[in-house]
Amino acid sequence: MRIKVTRNFQITIPAEVREKLNIREGEYVDMTVDEKEGVIIVRPYRRKWTTVTLGRRISQEEIDKTIEEVVKDFTKNYS
Repeated sequence: MRIKVTRNFQITIPAEVREKLNIREGEYVDMTVDEKEGVIIVRPYRRKWTTVTLGRRISQEEIDKTIEEVVKDFTKNYS
């Protein structure tokens, strides 16, 4: 499958690929460059949402644990 790069260095993800990967408008993708193979790898970026129930007190330990999970998830996706 060939995709043209525009003068602004943008590409369009073909519909069949978007459908297979369930990528929708406004979502993010994660791009990795494999220099050894000379390829670009594009993956859907599925953000893990962390929610906190309002109306209850949150301990410092819960805050620290949530921050650690977010940092771990972030570094895993961008390493």
